[in-house]
Amino acid sequence: MAADVPPTLSVQLLEEPRLLKLKKVFVSKFHSTPKFYARAPGRVNLIGEHIDYCGYAVLPMAIQQDILIAAEPLSTPVIHLANTNPLYLDFSTNANNIEINQAKPLWHNYFLCGFKGIEDHFDLGSPSGMNCLVEGTIPASSGLSSSSALVCCAGLVTLLANGKTLPKVELAELCAKSERYIGTEGGGMDQSICFLAEEGTAKLIEFSPLRATYVRLPRGVAFVIANSCVEMNKAATSHYNTRVMECRLASKLLAKSRGVDWKATAKLQDVQAALKLSLEEMLAVVEEVLHPEPYSIEEIGERLGTSPRELYAQILSQNTQDVTIFKLYQRAKHVYSEAARVLEFKKICTEAPADAIQLLGGLMNQSHVSCRDLYECSCPELNQLADICRQFGAVGSRLTGAGWGGCIVSMVPADKLERFLANVKEAYYKHGDQRLALEENNLFATNPGGGAMVFLEA
Repeated sequence: MAADVPPTLSVQLLEEPRLLKLKKVFVSKFHSTPKFYARAPGRVNLIGEHIDYCGYAVLPMAIQQDILIAAEPLSTPVIHLANTNPLYLDFSTNANNIEINQAKPLWHNYFLCGFKGIEDHFDLGSPSGMNCLVEGTIPASSGLSSSSALVCCAGLVTLLANGKTLPKVELAELCAKSERYIGTEGGGMDQSICFLAEEGTAKLIEFSPLRATYVRLPRGVAFVIANSCVEMNKAATSHYNTRVMECRLASKLLAKSRGVDWKATAKLQDVQAALKLSLEEMLAVVEEVLHPEPYSIEEIGERLGTSPRELYAQILSQNTQDVTIFKLYQRAKHVYSEAARVLEFKKICTEAPADAIQLLGGLMNQSHVSCRDLYECSCPELNQLADICRQFGAVGSRLTGAGWGGCIVSMVPADKLERFLANVKEAYYKHGDQRLALEENNLFATNPGGGAMVFLEA
């Protein structure tokens, strides 16, 4: 694993049309020139959904779509943000007085998360102001990590503007932490692959400590991303954080039932580590300890020997205070079974048996069923899209990202790719009002891309 800083590349702008175009827009906007450019990729998670915040390994790869920022440090403490997309309004603020609005998470708040993360980490008394122009090619609210890529890119830009450096691993952990300023209790996968990705390979990302291992994907298949066109901003609803809290509460009940200190237990992986059991054995513990019927906060409090008020104050996040029922059995069952699927996926990629493609596809399909039925983070459009993809030749199809909208990732035999894309386009995108305006970036094959980097004009 690379422990170095994100790479810096000197480029001739004439040979980089996208950077040149961004520079021209920057000049017309700010009447000055950018001093550097930073790039942070989106990602697709091949398998391992909603388990990073439970402490378990995930298996994503970076995609070619990214966030690009042209930046110029300023001598005055003011941040001017602009976006090439006219839907995202300009924003300015005092660099010494950053306020992040959790109630209404607009695009610039994600930039401010990255900025504030660096400011707090280095305890910057007077952080540098900046002119920044942002361009994104990751479809927004699609489950491909556009928001985390913006946080990471902002963190990288702020680091450079203030003359600081950090190794990739520390930067990934810092950006994961700083995205929580927006109120999302994420687990760190998105930021980790953003900085640790390498072209041509997926990565097994493990946590505590953070590390990334090469995973060579099988030859003869393409990974295709299909956007359901149902937008889901995980900071704007309580769906995502509710699942985090349900997993947290499940870990405490499981810990208490086995004599483990439940107050010191925050993640389902903590319980497994304390009990020294396999994932299969943990599934048996879930069956024994938790009931499939939803829990009330009163019942959870009773089982833990504490008051509901205490649970709301100590455990539940700001935007889950009004949740009254918790499906602990279903969430824990998904997490332990999904964690096992990730390890099995990596093992198959490593050992490369003759039927590897079929086995991997089967794991992806099982993952989708678990997300749909146990974690309840799918939606009718995602289920329909996954079915369509399988019908037209995908060996495996599953939702990717937070869910409740966003994208499906499918593994498709390379010789069927062209036909597959045409059929899915016809079957899904030519119908339904919200999908009539089919854009190129709603359905595409992707290869594992590289991680975050900096460009300087040569």
